[in-house]
Amino acid sequence: MKQILKPVIYVLAALYFLVDAAFTAIARPISNWLARHVVLRRLRAWIRSLRPYPSLALFSVPVIMLEPVKPMAAYLAATGQMVSSVVTLIVGELLKLVLVERLFDLTRDKLMKIPAFAWVYTKFREAKAWLKATEAWKAIVTIAKTARQYASQMKKSAATAFRQP
Repeated sequence: MKQILKPVIYVLAALYFLVDAAFTAIARPISNWLARHVVLRRLRAWIRSLRPYPSLALFSVPVIMLEPVKPMAAYLAATGQMVSSVVTLIVGELLKLVLVERLFDLTRDKLMKIPAFAWVYTKFREAKAWLKATEAWKAIVTIAKTARQYASQMKKSAATAFRQP
């Protein structure tokens, strides 16, 4: 039984990381834009003033509250509610990742002072590096790059077609 579950767990873990990685590529620019345009000086100052463990508690809130979005989206998809599933997954993941990205950016130094957090973060980075080194990841990156180039070309040709009288 253990031999059967092990590959399934690896596949599920890889899918989990792939979903997070795909959404991170979208969430990071949104997070950076928010950092530049939404000025909440008092809130940022308060977050930065927190000590390590209160910073960890604050950092954990969006993860704990929004992590169940993936299983919820899977349930919605399994019950045939595809549009609701996709919307739930996209909105929930983007919201979670943007909040986590901003909070991590503000509290990184303090979080790394917590030995358990630093260890888990190191393991997470190692798993992410391993995933990015796989042939499957490289293929997905190539496909995504090709799709972006194609979309860019289509956008340019559509703009050119609409400009001409």
